[in-house]
Amino acid sequence: MGDSVTRKCALMERMRKNLKKKRESLADQFDFRMYIVIHFKDEKKKSAMFEVDEVMAVMTNNYQLNILQGVRNESYSYESTKELMSKDIVQFHAHKWRPLRRDVITQKTMVDYFLWPRNDIESIQCHLFSKWKGEDEPYRLLDATFILSSDEYEPHLVRLLSSTEKEGLVIPNLEQTIFLFMDKHQMQTAKNKVTLFKLKSVCVYIPQDQLMMWKPGSVEALVAGQFL
Repeated sequence: MGDSVTRKCALMERMRKNLKKKRESLADQFDFRMYIVIHFKDEKKKSAMFEVDEVMAVMTNNYQLNILQGVRNESYSYESTKELMSKDIVQFHAHKWRPLRRDVITQKTMVDYFLWPRNDIESIQCHLFSKWKGEDEPYRLLDATFILSSDEYEPHLVRLLSSTEKEGLVIPNLEQTIFLFMDKHQMQTAKNKVTLFKLKSVCVYIPQDQLMMWKPGSVEALVAGQFL
């Protein structure tokens, strides 16, 4: 057992050194698939599941401006942001998705989902799968949790009502592992103007050293569960 652990640690260290020489990240060695699930409070209502098209992986420092946008919106503190950017974090961005439905053939579109005002959403959850590039093997579920409840994001949305910003609004969960990017819209009704928030993209964060940690779960099982 000890020899196995020692060999794995030695392999990881050699890989880190080689990647550093090539100016690559560990994430560049994998292919990824992501699924976004919107859970509803009504247990009888089926969750909405989306398959992300072209999962984009980037290192944290490449997205500093987006991270700092959350500080300006007071979604989280500057201190926690500095800590986040100092870590070896990989971000996975979802800009396009395809709804998974049994009854109709769907096509990929830009992420565009009406998020608020509404009171039927319980939470938004992401599932991230990976496999080594070039390997003929199934995708495995990464051992990480990406979930943001409506109880967490709704107070942020209420505060953003008074913000002059209309695009690229950022809301994280408490653990800062999932970030929602939203736009604010004004809709004129018969009586007054109503402010709407729409989800435009999703981003999840994971430390690079967790990219080789998986847990039980497969793409097939996740999708099959949606169609039961």
